[in-house]
Amino acid sequence: MNSKLSSPPNHSPPKRPALSSDAPAGIAARSRRWLCSRLANTVLIRRTYLVTFDGLLILAAFYGAFALRLHEKETLSATVASVPWLPWLALVSGLPVLLFSGWYRGLTRYAGSHSLYGLIPRGVVMVLVLLMANTLLGGAQPPRSFWMLYLLLFSGGAICSRIVLRDVLVRQLERDSSKRIPADETDATLIYGAGHSGMNLLNAIRSDRRFRIIGFLDDDTQLHGRTLQNLKIHSPTRLHALIKDHGLNKVLLAMPSLSRERKRLLVDQLSHLGLEVLSIPSLAQLANGQRIVSDIQPVLIEDLLGREPSKPLSHLLQESVKGKCVLVTGAGGSIGSELCRQILALGARKLLLLDLNEYVLYSIDKELSSQKSGIEIRPILGDASDANRLTLICREHQVQTIFHAAAYKHVPLVEANLCAGIANNLRATKSVIQAAIEADIERLTLISTDKAVRPTNAMGASKRVCELLIQAAAADLAGRQPVMAMVRFGNVLGSSGSVIPLFHEQISKGGPITVTHQAITRYFMTIPEAVQLVLQATGMARGGELFLLDMGEPVRIAELARQMIELSGLRVRDELNPNGDIAIEYTGLRPGEKLYEELLISARDEATQHPLIRKAKEPNHSSSELRPMVEALEEALDRWDEQATIMALSRLVPEYNKDMKMQLTTAAANVNGLAPDTTHPASPKLPTAP
Repeated sequence: MNSKLSSPPNHSPPKRPALSSDAPAGIAARSRRWLCSRLANTVLIRRTYLVTFDGLLILAAFYGAFALRLHEKETLSATVASVPWLPWLALVSGLPVLLFSGWYRGLTRYAGSHSLYGLIPRGVVMVLVLLMANTLLGGAQPPRSFWMLYLLLFSGGAICSRIVLRDVLVRQLERDSSKRIPADETDATLIYGAGHSGMNLLNAIRSDRRFRIIGFLDDDTQLHGRTLQNLKIHSPTRLHALIKDHGLNKVLLAMPSLSRERKRLLVDQLSHLGLEVLSIPSLAQLANGQRIVSDIQPVLIEDLLGREPSKPLSHLLQESVKGKCVLVTGAGGSIGSELCRQILALGARKLLLLDLNEYVLYSIDKELSSQKSGIEIRPILGDASDANRLTLICREHQVQTIFHAAAYKHVPLVEANLCAGIANNLRATKSVIQAAIEADIERLTLISTDKAVRPTNAMGASKRVCELLIQAAAADLAGRQPVMAMVRFGNVLGSSGSVIPLFHEQISKGGPITVTHQAITRYFMTIPEAVQLVLQATGMARGGELFLLDMGEPVRIAELARQMIELSGLRVRDELNPNGDIAIEYTGLRPGEKLYEELLISARDEATQHPLIRKAKEPNHSSSELRPMVEALEEALDRWDEQATIMALSRLVPEYNKDMKMQLTTAAANVNGLAPDTTHPASPKLPTAP
């Protein structure tokens, strides 16, 4: 064995580099800064500072009140000497009042006038407590005016000191945040609206260094040239100069009560100048507590396309849903889900959600159930075209009202899968009618579309057939239950498959935006407004009516695309502006697509008790006339024979352009990444659209 042991390994820590001569001083300085930071960020320490300051203020106010009241030094000394313990009694009685009344719970940097004025009643209580304590202890009584002077001096001093401290803290926060965000990452910003909301917005975002507020804009000529919190109020006519001089690139709208039409014009003018426009929430959102002033958000195209909501007729809203069991088919869709939300809010007894899509059914059920409304909600995974199951559901739950919103509505998708799309819409409506009659429900309303008017596509034609089926069934019932009606309207903002989500996606990817035709127009309505009108139309139905919703003015889709680009703070790239950001490309009308949509077949519509709901007068068929034509259509669908389907559909809906539809939509399907309907091997080969 080797007696020579190897040296043990060295486990000592590695040597640190030698410190420079000024290192201890640097470490000490960092330690002091760390300690000060910890102390400043400790709630207890911060409150101790404030309590100590207020204690000194109480003593200063006490002696100041004597000095103001007595004026002469000898008299002051003699008076104070007669009550040597009174200032300390003021201190001992005053501080507990401030502590237990919650005066130190607020954040000083956010102290507003409301919290500062709250010091006055606290000061009154302090004076009363001191007066009673002094009386009970038998002390000498100062002059009566002393108490008022003491109250005024303490309250005024405390309020002024808090204002100064608040401003110092806010400035410090602004300096700290400006260090974190480089100057070139902040945006020169104007606040449009020099009123109460504009001032509140300024206070709320002072420490947000994304915005470098350079002033206010206001339409009131009497305010031009004046200042608000040291910021100048400008006229909108100076926008060009402000853009040039200050690099202005953002405008915050601080006018929550602005009408939709005025907002549309204002945003259009600002976005034309290349300015990004943001807005505070609406007055309704602020009033019900959903949002706060500082919740700045981009102005969405949906905010501009809609119109001022009309006042609903409450008795019509509640007629078909309040206290009733309501079934909504297609409950997970855009219209179906909003129907469910409003039906729940109107106090239905039970709400049944029917949808074939598991995910959307789960989503709407989860959303509604989280509201804890106390109303029974039953999600039902199923197919609306299953008449037997629908009848069982209606009988089991004693359904009283059905809203039939389940349908295939995407025009190119139905064109590419013609037989499947028509079969779904037709058979679901037939099943709902059968279930409603067999279960003896009270009301059935079909959600229709403006594409059913003189249809040039299979989806619109199939919805027109659904309308004919409802009209014929209502005529057979001759006033008996169920009361059946239809509601026809155009595009709704934000629905799945509409142009607005598509344009948002294309803009986010840098473009281009694709529009089928320069002159194409569409009607638009917000989903909540459309559903509210559907509920009111259902309430006024007596059987067989086809209601039309007033959609307002049509919108040019090319102009819509331009607005959405400019609302994003970007410029349209075209011949006049080749250096713009996003181009608009025109791809040509797709087969079956109209330049404009119509809501009426004839001009003989009638007014109703609601100004935005009309009643159409249109030709219809009896059940005996419809039956053989519908059977022929279903036979063609069963064979997956597209040519026979188109012929049968044309007999049911003569307005349907048969000749064009014989040119099948293979080309359109290829453009949209869709394949023709080849679900069944018997699907015929059809010519490609030119």
